[in-house]
Amino acid sequence: MTPRLLVGTRSSPLALAQARTTAAALEAAHGWEPGSVHLHEVRTTGDKVQDRALAEIGGKALWTKELDQFLLGGTTHLSVHSCKDVESERPDNLCIAAFLPRADVRDRLIGAASIEALSQGAKVGTSSPRRTAQLLRRRPDLQVSIMRGNVATRLNHIASGNYEATFLAAAGLDRLGIEEGRAIEIDEFLPAPGQAAIAIECRKDDADTRALLQAIDDEPTRRAVTAERAFCRGVGGSCHSPVAALGLIEGDDSLWLRAELLSSDGAAHVAGEVRAAPGEEEAAGHALAAELLGRAPAEIRLLFNPA
Repeated sequence: MTPRLLVGTRSSPLALAQARTTAAALEAAHGWEPGSVHLHEVRTTGDKVQDRALAEIGGKALWTKELDQFLLGGTTHLSVHSCKDVESERPDNLCIAAFLPRADVRDRLIGAASIEALSQGAKVGTSSPRRTAQLLRRRPDLQVSIMRGNVATRLNHIASGNYEATFLAAAGLDRLGIEEGRAIEIDEFLPAPGQAAIAIECRKDDADTRALLQAIDDEPTRRAVTAERAFCRGVGGSCHSPVAALGLIEGDDSLWLRAELLSSDGAAHVAGEVRAAPGEEEAAGHALAAELLGRAPAEIRLLFNPA
């Protein structure tokens, strides 16, 4: 069968699950027979280098640059990403044309019943500056070490006793049918910007693909994530920056955006929120970024580089 669309995706089990979900949504939306949308698997630099933090080897672009090359070169029609892994600043000739409905935004703690139940000085594995700072803010006695790899690799680290605990996104575990871990409520751990959202990107000048993707775009997810990513651009966060943000669409259709910035050790913390009417998501994100940076102590501001 000649494919109607070719989807660029990383080759990890989670990335493939998300790409298959996207392909199925497109086929259903347009009445195409199953198999009409094909996957083009790409092993990115982020998948190949597993022993160092992303910030040391090039940041989030390591998840996207190879996919971008295939997309811009015309090999693929679209790329499917975990939105939290997509840089807030993207190439001018690409656009996020659709978001699938957002899943569970929470983190799950793997290896312990609760953060309080972790043993004194326990070794916790994570490569996320956000999770590190949020954890140390509550438990400064813990030892946090870099843990990278796909979901199975991280679960194996816990099973093998290399670490006492780690955190994984609930949405990713759910998409893989894995029930392990205890969900951490968002009032305890505000999630990463874009967490649990699947972002679908294409070329700006590809009007045909953009029109096809419009049929599966989830507006509430788009509005929430637009605000979160605007907040990230406003603070100038990087892979070194402990930053969290979550937008929610309320019953009156307004956006409620909450966000926080932390120092690397979690000792300093600044948080805030803003509400905005439809169409004001971008402005709300930038406004909240300016407010939090204005209130942040020096040890936090040094971790951000606003434009």
